Amino acid sequence: MNRSPLAAAPETAGLLAGLHRLRAGLIRACAVVLVFSVAGYFAAEPLLAFLCRHTGVRLAAFGIPEVFFSLMTIALACGVFAASPYLLWALLSALQASFPSFSGPRMRRAWVAAVLLFFAGVGFCLKVTLPYGVGFLLEFEGPSLEALISVRKFVGFCLLFLFAFGALFELPLAMILLGRLGVVRREALARNRRYAILGITIVSAVLTPTPDAFNLALMAVPLYLLFEVGLFGMRLQRSSGP
Repeated sequence: MNRSPLAAAPETAGLLAGLHRLRAGLIRACAVVLVFSVAGYFAAEPLLAFLCRHTGVRLAAFGIPEVFFSLMTIALACGVFAASPYLLWALLSALQASFPSFSGPRMRRAWVAAVLLFFAGVGFCLKVTLPYGVGFLLEFEGPSLEALISVRKFVGFCLLFLFAFGALFELPLAMILLGRLGVVRREALARNRRYAILGITIVSAVLTPTPDAFNLALMAVPLYLLFEVGLFGMRLQRSSGP
């Protein structure tokens, strides 16, 4: 008996349901981001002043609209940061639609962990990576050389690091979830550590806006430690059983 082309396999149906739920969640998330961005516009200038004090940077504007567009960028980033718990919930909801075994209580625990890891990554970057990275680069100033840093480039530099660390700190949770769902095996990841180190180095080199080894290490070393934490978490969740 021929199977109807309209009949989808269970795996395909689950994937389509997950994509549909993700699309609906992202549409709602855009509205949430927009609302928080409007509020973030009023906090943009104080946040820019805080980043300047925190990193010891003096800024210069190389165009009439540069400051305005930089403040708008910060406002949008505030909206994304504030809406990140909802964004993470939308992503996990799509995962639940594709994997029915990813139950409600388990998804809620994963969501709490995802939110905490994201803001831990942002906090680590703000406390350690950003001031030390910027300070290292500014050490190359001299009596006859003063850095004139563009507002636009400074804002882009800071936001790239903050978002990157927030996303990369999700690595242990992603590894544990993929292991729980049977997508990857802990033994395979542990056996291929050298490839993980290579991948981490490449990702850090791409995301780091400067070519120096110091800033690359500020991203690569924490990311490798997170990889090891993910392996440890996969071992714990396997030993604890379903």
